[in-house]
Amino acid sequence: MKKIFGLSSILALGMMSFACGESAGNMANKAANSAGNMTNTAANMTKEAANTVSNATKEASNSAGNLTNTASNMAKTATNTVVNATKDAANKMANASK
Repeated sequence: MKKIFGLSSILALGMMSFACGESAGNMANKAANSAGNMTNTAANMTKEAANTVSNATKEASNSAGNLTNTASNMAKTATNTVVNATKDAANKMANASK
């Protein structure tokens, strides 16, 4: 008798698990939703990567522009220094010959 009750209980639990289990439609919907979520995640990661590259490029461009401006200003200062020194020397020579 105990064996019959035990087997009956196991069969009843098995039937309940089938009855309470998810339908194929629900499982397909969950799989489709998971695939959609993974696609959205991949798209967001791609977008973030593109933004990171864009920002890095912009920063590199700004740095290059700043370096160019600095070099230009240094060249201008050096040119002005040479011009002023030459002008002063020419004035001293002109005054010395008077």
